[in-house]
Amino acid sequence: MKILIDTNIVLDVMLKREPFYRLSVEVLSLSKRDNVEEYVSASAITDIYYLAYRQLRDKGLVKKLMKELLMVVSVAGVSEQEIQNAINLEWNDFEDSVQYSVAFLQEMDGIVTRNLRDYKEADIKVWEPEELLSLF
Repeated sequence: MKILIDTNIVLDVMLKREPFYRLSVEVLSLSKRDNVEEYVSASAITDIYYLAYRQLRDKGLVKKLMKELLMVVSVAGVSEQEIQNAINLEWNDFEDSVQYSVAFLQEMDGIVTRNLRDYKEADIKVWEPEELLSLF
């Protein structure tokens, strides 16, 4: 199973945001399974770094956390094709449309997020953490 991990799930873990931390850790732990591949989009990586640094104010710590993240997930590229698709979607939030386009065009099985409403027009599966974890 190929899963795109939304930015909010990663930040829940990196910033230990309660009450979401435990479930988000479990989601990222799914990458240890042989049949699960987890991805974060290249565009989300920059957002994650920025938001984590804004909160933690420690460049060394944020880089350490990013390295740890990249030991668990792979980075899904964002090409012109994904950007063009995102533009054509006409969704309210461009970041969400890029995330969706990455997952859709790279034939992932779905996206895991805490914000289902951001993906209400998606043509692939979108799970909340509890729902995805229930599959395993």
